[in-house]
Amino acid sequence: MMNCSGSALSTTNYSATTLAGTGAGSCIPLPHLRHSRRISSSPLFQFQLRATSTISCSSSTDKPNLLRRILDSPGVHQGPACFDALSANLVQSAGFPLCFTSGFSISASRLGLPDTGYLSYGEMIDQGKLITQAVDIPVIGDGDNGYGNAMNVKRTVKGFVAAGFAGIILEDQVSPKACGHTQGRKVVSREEAVMRIKAAVDARNESGSDIVIVARTDSRQALSLDEALYRSRAFADAGADVVFIDALASKQEMEAFCQVSPLVPKMANMLEGGGKTPILTPLELEDIGYKIVAYPLSLIGVSIRAMQDSLTAIKGGRIPPPGSMPSFEEIKDILGFNKYYEEEKRYATSTDRLLSKRESSSLYSNEQRDQADTEQTSQTINDPIVEVITPDVYNKYGADSSGSPFSGIWSRTLRIKITGRDGAEKLDLRIPAGFLDGITNIVPALVGVNLKKLLDDATEETGGKVLDFNDRMGDRIQVFLE
Repeated sequence: MMNCSGSALSTTNYSATTLAGTGAGSCIPLPHLRHSRRISSSPLFQFQLRATSTISCSSSTDKPNLLRRILDSPGVHQGPACFDALSANLVQSAGFPLCFTSGFSISASRLGLPDTGYLSYGEMIDQGKLITQAVDIPVIGDGDNGYGNAMNVKRTVKGFVAAGFAGIILEDQVSPKACGHTQGRKVVSREEAVMRIKAAVDARNESGSDIVIVARTDSRQALSLDEALYRSRAFADAGADVVFIDALASKQEMEAFCQVSPLVPKMANMLEGGGKTPILTPLELEDIGYKIVAYPLSLIGVSIRAMQDSLTAIKGGRIPPPGSMPSFEEIKDILGFNKYYEEEKRYATSTDRLLSKRESSSLYSNEQRDQADTEQTSQTINDPIVEVITPDVYNKYGADSSGSPFSGIWSRTLRIKITGRDGAEKLDLRIPAGFLDGITNIVPALVGVNLKKLLDDATEETGGKVLDFNDRMGDRIQVFLE
């Protein structure tokens, strides 16, 4: 096997990063294997994909190839089902190599409605774009029943390709469809079901993509196990890359399914909380013959319960206990605030740097709040004198108007000095006297003080003290007009 630079890959234990490449255009090309096989003896394929968030590809067009490589690697691969960009990001951060979307969960989170056919093609595409753009791992999308006949299926597949999906699940239910483990399911005829898969394969070829076609049948509950096994075989013959029978009712049925078209990977659906299919461990699923496994309700289920518990606490006059949710700092880190701030520095302008310099003086303000909260008033901050440069265009108080009684102080300097009760200097700040906006953000103790009135009264003086008082923490705050 060769990488994109032409050098041989000699090791047999590749991390996901190696498989995906290390830069733009460096993903290792994958042979177009329509029917992946389970290889355990050839040393060339004795690599183990590590479930890690470092998996990445240079573009969305590489993700189907990465998904095919996962399907062709040993073992069973788990993929929790997400419902939005945040949940997809969490799946990736947890180290899973792939992710599913759940129509059930998207219908619940986006519409607040049951998975009974309410979601449209456009809504699934819109949600899918947000999800696939948020992560680097391949995402297998829930394409429902293709939203119509074979021609609609072709449009759906091409839409999922454009949305960045690495794979698409297509089922043989009639419209309106229903969740696979609920009542009232009906399927189209065997012939129409096969034609949908053929149309999907044609759409993949016409789009120039290699999106993975996962063919699902719901005929186990709608008709019989024998019909479900027959359709699975027919889907594989029609060109499906993965086959999937939903709502199998026993381990024996699951074993029978995995004997059908043994060269074609099988998908399992571990519906949590009481579905028809028994919940097996990944090792048990691998022994049976499954290649990928979805967990459709875990994320939406625990989210619902956590929100209910939080609302109960709030209604009772409390807030959720610390152990039940991340801290604010952890939430910011999960959402990428720290990464954003670091990258933002690359594009800082001279104005940004001046503002950053001014904001550094607010360290006193933050320290004061911390001391008030913890009653640790012995800690101090020794800031140097900070000169704040204010843009000439500032004239909120009419500083450029000679007719304003307040304009005369614009050329004067306002000095704010704070001395701790232990005698240590905490702050010595000088700003143009007309620039009052935001001072209370720096020195909260000045909240409620009418500085404008005090400065109006002091405009005729050549200097002197405007304010001199001790705040509630015992710090002495002095304001001078220079």
